[in-house]
Amino acid sequence: MTFYLYLTFFLIGSILAYYSYFFYSKTSNLLENGIKTTAIVTELYPDPDVESNYGVAKPYFNFVDRFQEKQKITNGITSSPPRYKTGDKVEIVYHIDDPKQIKLVSFWGLYRWSIILLMIAAPFLVIGGSYLLYSW
Repeated sequence: MTFYLYLTFFLIGSILAYYSYFFYSKTSNLLENGIKTTAIVTELYPDPDVESNYGVAKPYFNFVDRFQEKQKITNGITSSPPRYKTGDKVEIVYHIDDPKQIKLVSFWGLYRWSIILLMIAAPFLVIGGSYLLYSW
């Protein structure tokens, strides 16, 4: 019975590690094939999903894509205090065919999901894998 529990731990960790690698590969591909440009923070909106909006803001960015069309995007991350001010310039990378698929060129902007999933996967892999190795 405990063997199956630890096998389940190991499988959960493996699946999470796979998705971590998947997001890492997707980001690496975007960096290699995407278009880098500079976006300007135009507005800071209070996040409607946060009950107490005390200082919590979601930045909106404007940039001109390769078709010379003005794009307005947000990265979906709110912070308190706001990380950006109106008028700040940030480097972004966007998909060559879809300017709505963007990532901020920063550590957390690029690798956020890879790191989070790997942090969750690591204990599952260590606990499940060590038990399986010990029992083998």
